[in-house]
Amino acid sequence: MKRMYKNISLFSVINGTVLLLLALSCLLPILNVLAISFSDRGAVASGKVGFWPVDFTLAAYEYVLKDVAFFKSMLVSFARILVGPVLNLLLTILCAYPLSKPDSRFRARKIYVWIFYFTTLFGGGMIPTYIIVSKTGLIDSFWSMILPGAVPVGYVIMMMNFFRNLPRELEEAAWVDGATQWQILWKIYIPLSKASIATISLFCLINHWNSWFDGMLYFNNTEGQPMATYLHNLVVNTSLDAMKSTDFETLQQLSQLSTQTTQAAQLFLAMLPILVIYPFMRKYFAQGVVMGSVKG
Repeated sequence: MKRMYKNISLFSVINGTVLLLLALSCLLPILNVLAISFSDRGAVASGKVGFWPVDFTLAAYEYVLKDVAFFKSMLVSFARILVGPVLNLLLTILCAYPLSKPDSRFRARKIYVWIFYFTTLFGGGMIPTYIIVSKTGLIDSFWSMILPGAVPVGYVIMMMNFFRNLPRELEEAAWVDGATQWQILWKIYIPLSKASIATISLFCLINHWNSWFDGMLYFNNTEGQPMATYLHNLVVNTSLDAMKSTDFETLQQLSQLSTQTTQAAQLFLAMLPILVIYPFMRKYFAQGVVMGSVKG
């Protein structure tokens, strides 16, 4: 037992403590939101709710599940994560593959690399981007949230460096056997890049799910806005007085609710898909990011 404790260094103790504190700083706010969503409005208003529900009630979730606007915005978000990450990943691979070739085979490679890299340092800004979206007729369109960020340059650079680290002999052997560039990409490079592709896919999915500003910027009304924008508007602008409630049943529900409980319920429901997906893809994170991190 003493020998086991001797093998534990001071760095391991400090590192473990810091990681534990970071994990708690992420977990405890989620538990607090969950507890508030299941608590009575009086307990929430008096500040009695910590990490466990007080005067347990499902009133907030019953109200949220009847909110048509919430479910419409959720459907928009689901459509966005079905289309956006797929397009991001496809364009990332198609851009990264030719840029991963040596200069002797793609003479203009450095020019394109510097063009891509330039966009990571300098951007046109919000107003020029809005003008472009407006002039192309994408205002109040689902595609206004997809096309402006369709090519994630940071992920292109990461994927390019990953491709450059793959054994060149595999491509040469396939080329000798008569394989085309498309066949080499889809049958050799992509199967060997599952970890990196999974990592980028999850990053893109989270970015689209959490993005709220483009939904607010490119839409003149709430129709078509994603759930992140809906929740932002709810937290910033709304109160129970502004909620749509004219029938007696809804008024009875509101008597058990507060703004905090309904917001907490909606925020937790918004977090739920990511909380479910993340554990299944976590194992790809370290491997995928490290493999694409070497400069080429």
